[in-house]
Amino acid sequence: MLLRDVRLGAEGPRVDVRVRDGVVDAVGPGLADDGTGRPGEEDLGGGVLLPGLRDEHVHLTQWAVSRRRVDLSATTSPQEAARTLAGAGPGTELLVGQGFRDALWSEPAHRAVLDEQFGDRPVVAVSQDLHCAWVNSAAARQFGVTEPTGVVREDEAMRLLTEAGTLDPGTADRWSLEALDEAAARGVTAVTDFELAPPTDWVRRARLRAPATRVAVGVWPDFVAATVAAGLRTGSALDPAGLVRVGPVKLFADGSLGTRTAFCSHPYPDGGHGVRRLEAEELAGWLRRTGAVGLSVAVHAIGDAAVRLALDGFAAAGTGGRIEHAQQVRVEDVPRFAALGVVASVQPRHCPDDRDAAERHWAGATGRAFCFAELLAAGAELRFGSDAPVAALDPWDAIAAAVHRSIDARPPWHPEHHLDLDDALAAASGGRRQVRVGDPADLVLLPEHPRTVLDREGAEGLRRMPVTATITAGRVVSRR
Repeated sequence: MLLRDVRLGAEGPRVDVRVRDGVVDAVGPGLADDGTGRPGEEDLGGGVLLPGLRDEHVHLTQWAVSRRRVDLSATTSPQEAARTLAGAGPGTELLVGQGFRDALWSEPAHRAVLDEQFGDRPVVAVSQDLHCAWVNSAAARQFGVTEPTGVVREDEAMRLLTEAGTLDPGTADRWSLEALDEAAARGVTAVTDFELAPPTDWVRRARLRAPATRVAVGVWPDFVAATVAAGLRTGSALDPAGLVRVGPVKLFADGSLGTRTAFCSHPYPDGGHGVRRLEAEELAGWLRRTGAVGLSVAVHAIGDAAVRLALDGFAAAGTGGRIEHAQQVRVEDVPRFAALGVVASVQPRHCPDDRDAAERHWAGATGRAFCFAELLAAGAELRFGSDAPVAALDPWDAIAAAVHRSIDARPPWHPEHHLDLDDALAAASGGRRQVRVGDPADLVLLPEHPRTVLDREGAEGLRRMPVTATITAGRVVSRR
């Protein structure tokens, strides 16, 4: 494959780039005329060529399913959520809504509100952060929910939303592969899938067809024993082409801000501090055991106390890894990421999305929230993700949120934590800043450089960034 007359970076040279066997083989002028091309070789010309984008944290089946559910993201009360669900029309089958944000509601959700609207029709509402589920009495009977309010959180909520979203394998496979096609159209060449499902699901999907992006399959604790028994470790290929590989083990140190279960050193308005789901020594034990069999670990930690707990666990085990989210970090813990070799896997869109909830529930502590620039300046390795369906699986949305922390007419929220566009692009590209010989041919071709768009149209222009072509492992998977 030859990419002719492309510019590498905003001010980079205009060159040709040759791809062979899934790798960048040559970069320089005049490659299109050196006689090395083969008849019928794909020939893409013009534009700006950047390293392919990555989404380091998705729940792919939930993302695929959520877009087919009733959207509750704009509802402002339990009653409005119930009316919005009712707008789906009559029926007797299970009705599922997605995306309510009760952190800003003036009254709590309760099953009685749904019972009044739906009677014996089972209804499940899933929160935007995936850490809370709300059911009526009919759904409570169907899924074995005993909580009198019909509102369950954390482990029970995750079990419930998995059961409520269960699809036949054929449908789940088709929808997941289609979701990756759409992600590739936005320049994504790799994702890390933290769906609560066995890694063998992706073995089955890869047999249907090659996915449009690389997939690192996260391993939940339920599936660690089977993964080890199969002789697999982080990085092991699950398909002949090596596009699908085993990812990190996922552990939870706490809950979420939206569900008020993120574990924080400061109290919430009700006096609580959230939920601690692991102790540091327990985490260190996991790290030692998984490290001994070649599995890396990604720890979900949102509140500052959970982040400290996770860092303490990595320190005790003497190993690096990843912290997912790291939404709130104490000043003294910022340099520990680089010192311990712990990656900060962050989701920039959560920053403007959670702005109002943080102001209400983390009052006085929001200056320590989403401190991307501070982490980067201290040497931390940043990686971007969406946490889809919590936010859209679109890397340009994450990049825009990182460089301009607002999605409405209000000024940016804590602009001291802005990232420069070049740093944001690198965090969205797995740390790659330029296309180089020997790199995997995971590339994105754009009509113009994102900086040009940012200067001309601002952050909203970045969110609409057009993509000319996406190349994964030397294969054109999307083109306009």
